[in-house]
Amino acid sequence: MTETISGPDALARRPTRTLRLLAGLIAVEILLVGVYLLTTEAAVLSVRYVLYPFVWVNLGVLAVYSVDVPRPSGRRTAAATVVAVLYFGVLAWTTGLVGPGSGADLSVRLVGAMPGWGPILLVGGPVNLTLVPFEVVGYVCLTALVYVSLVRATAGVFSGILGLATCVSCVGPVIAGVFSGVLGGASTALAGSMSGAYAYDLSTALFVVTVGILWYTLRE
Repeated sequence: MTETISGPDALARRPTRTLRLLAGLIAVEILLVGVYLLTTEAAVLSVRYVLYPFVWVNLGVLAVYSVDVPRPSGRRTAAATVVAVLYFGVLAWTTGLVGPGSGADLSVRLVGAMPGWGPILLVGGPVNLTLVPFEVVGYVCLTALVYVSLVRATAGVFSGILGLATCVSCVGPVIAGVFSGVLGGASTALAGSMSGAYAYDLSTALFVVTVGILWYTLRE
């Protein structure tokens, strides 16, 4: 029988691989930012807004890397997959990544922005998509963690929806994740305005807390 190592034990027993992953991510991010600043007329007005996207990406990737994500197989994991996909859909809608379309012809364009924030993929038509790279990566990682929580919640005595509803460690982070998504969407709409100056500070803090809670519940 093969023992699955996850959470803190995984990080403790795989420090070299974990540090290499983090170092690789940071190296790529520094390179991307450097190239962008050298090849455009962009200027850094706020260091924290340059760093926030990479906080989302790095934390999300490392959290998913540190847990055992089971492949969908059987009814239990299939049910968890469906709920996780719906969860991602809620996040995508509340953050503004996905929105109602105008009914116009399909249009696709890229908008340049600081790495992490961009390039932003804009798709118009029956459904509007505004895909900000760090939000997409962050919410995909968050969804993966929720998926693992759902699989574990349905593995006990309580199964199905009843088991999920009675699992506080699963429901709590999901609610926090949706709240974080709502703030993220609001701050996207307010980008560049004074009223939204601190929206991403709070949104990032909530994302960190949500991922931290999920990782903590999955550490063993």
